[in-house]
Formats: sequence, C-alpha cells, structure tokens
Amino acid sequence: MIGAIIGDVVGSRFEWKNHKSKDFELFDIKCRPTDDSVMSLAVAEAILESADDIASQGKAAVASMQRLGRIYENAGYGGRFIRWIWEADPQPYHSYGNGAAMRVGPCGFAARSLEEAKALSARVTEVTHDHPEGMKGAEAETAAIWLARSGSSRAEIRDYVVRNYYALGFTLDQIRDPYEFDVSCQGSVPVALEAFFEAADFEDAIRNAISVGGDSDTIAAMTGAVAEAYFGVPADIIERAAGFLDPRQLKILCRFEKKYPSKALNEKGKVEGTVFDVLDRCFAKKF
Repeated sequence: MIGAIIGDVVGSRFEWKNHKSKDFELFDIKCRPTDDSVMSLAVAEAILESADDIASQGKAAVASMQRLGRIYENAGYGGRFIRWIWEADPQPYHSYGNGAAMRVGPCGFAARSLEEAKALSARVTEVTHDHPEGMKGAEAETAAIWLARSGSSRAEIRDYVVRNYYALGFTLDQIRDPYEFDVSCQGSVPVALEAFFEAADFEDAIRNAISVGGDSDTIAAMTGAVAEAYFGVPADIIERAAGFLDPRQLKILCRFEKKYPSKALNEKGKVEGTVFDVLDRCFAKKF
C-alpha cells in the first residue's frame, strides 16, 4: 500500500495548484501525507485488527477511520467526512466522492481472491460512501490492484475494468488540457486507472497522474496503489516517501507491508526484496 502513500505525498502540493506536466521534482519540502494516506492506513489497520473475522471488518474500519481521523484532524477531509469522524453513531451518507476509492488499496493487497477483494472493498466502503458510484469506484480500484498483483497483464486489467466499471475511451493527452477538479469517483477513478495503463514504470505512473491536474493527490494515490501492485516500487522512492510519515503511521505501514508484502526494486529496476525490507532497514529505530 506504499504506492498510494507515495502518490498522495507527491501530489499533495499540486492539489490546489495543478501542474499539467510530467516534469517536476517528485518530493519537495511542501509535500505531506493527506487524508488519502491517513485513511489508507486506517483501512490497513482495520484489516490487520479484524483478520479473517468478516463480520467485524466494517466495524473495524469505522473504528480505525474515526481514531486516526481525530488524531490527524487537519489532513484535508471533505466536510461530510469531517462530521462523520466525530459522530457517536456514524452512518453512511450516500457519497460518491473519491474518498471511497482513495483508501481501498489495502483491500487489493490483503485479499486472497478477486471475489474476496471486492467483498472487502464493499465492507470498508459502505460505512460512508454507500452511493452506487462510490461503491463502484472503490471496487474498480480494488479489482485493478488485485489483478495487477496477481499477474494479470495490463490488457487484461483494462478489459476487466471496461467490461465491469468504466469505458476508458480517452487518453491522458486528450483530456489533460480540459480536465478540471472533480472529486467524484466517476470523474477521477477512470483518470487514475488510465494514468497507470499509460505508464512505463512506477514513477512514470505517478508523473502521469499528476500531469492531468484535478484532485492531484487523490488521483496519484489511486494510480500509485495499482502501479505498486503491477510494477513494484523503487527502494529510493520508498525511503524518501516514508520520511514524511510519523512513527505511528510508519508502524501501521510496516505491519501491513510485512504481512502483505509487495515488491521493492533496486536502481536497475530489479526486485531486491519487499517494501517491508526497505522500511525495516531504514526506519526500524523509529518504532
């Protein structure tokens, strides 16, 4: 799930000041983890805590999202979600915002089958974003991640997305100039997936996502999660992104990456271990 965090951190400084080009420094002093990272970590924590207890996964997601949401109350949440975080009896509010899809990366990595991935996505999404488009966006993102990490080709992933979720009848070059800020699932999830489909590698996927503009941190987070599952993540990018997280966030990330490992790449683009190996080597002293 480090891919979503990387996309979020890189995109954080461009959310309100779009950069419609692939030419930029990945990390900057203005970068920070936003609500995309916090809620992805909350879902990861819920999955770790609920384990295989299916009945408790939704409840665990609510508890983790409220707990971390209150700790990181200035992470940049939408208005309705802010209220939800502080409610004594939180209820879904029929949203189709991309907050549904930005946080489900851990579902795609933890599931043992595509059907389990989709079911897990539904359980952690319906507690807030129970609108059909919200559920659809979260499931499309989760399915793409699961297929990517399970060895499907990009052609196969695209075909699955087109048959079940979105038409994807555009290229990034066609939409870059006119594309505007859109926080709906239907207006941002297809863009995030297309950024992955057109990428040469993990870093290129993040650059693609930023170059479109719009809700940059969330689009890049969604792209990054799928790109991590498909390409793996360069170790140097893992190290730099993790430096923006505090010890509490790093602990959740490390626990999840240890249990559900994904590929870390060396400077030549070859697999050199797992994301957890990189994090453990560089940040163990912080825990």
